[in-house]
Amino acid sequence: MPTGEFVIETSEYDGGRAITAYVPARTAEAVVFAGDGQTVATWAEALATADLPPTAIVGAHRAEDETVRLHEYSPAFDPARFAAHERFFVEDVRRWAATRLGLALPAARTAVFGVSAGAELALAVGLRHPGIYGAILGASPGAGYQPPAGLPGRLPRTYLVAGTEEPFFLDNARRWAGALDRAGADVVMTERAGTHGGDFWRREFPLMVGWAFGP
Repeated sequence: MPTGEFVIETSEYDGGRAITAYVPARTAEAVVFAGDGQTVATWAEALATADLPPTAIVGAHRAEDETVRLHEYSPAFDPARFAAHERFFVEDVRRWAATRLGLALPAARTAVFGVSAGAELALAVGLRHPGIYGAILGASPGAGYQPPAGLPGRLPRTYLVAGTEEPFFLDNARRWAGALDRAGADVVMTERAGTHGGDFWRREFPLMVGWAFGP
């Protein structure tokens, strides 16, 4: 079991959106910000049992309504709602992590992570804020947000994974990997036997974090 501490607080965003953070017992040497925080933060055990530097997880909870979640996580559907959530995720959540938890690390020790639609969020905010997030970790990205015609000149290192039993999401991951590679990014594309779901993503999570921050 994780030997650190879980901290849950409610922000003012959207009438009260929760944030769950896992803070390791030893001083954090890396931090992963994520959407779907009510799920992702509980994967701390997978990190605690791996040979990794002490890594904090800061997860902003998703909206209960799946349509709202998709619109917050992908800029393709409702740009205004996405922009509001982006400010919350990039500015408010990071400020809370820094002031409340002392988690203010340089970009080289900061990653943004997501699964499915959350991987779209990770790609979107990571590409927009390379000075904040040095690595993008995306599992089984959805197709709402696709590679734009012109990618920015500065690109975070990116690790993508998808399962051979989820062809729709595998195609999306390959599309992103190809676009990032052509733009000169440091990108890893991993294909594994697996389907769309938590067990598959949870097993990959420590491998992704190890790639980003490993010993």
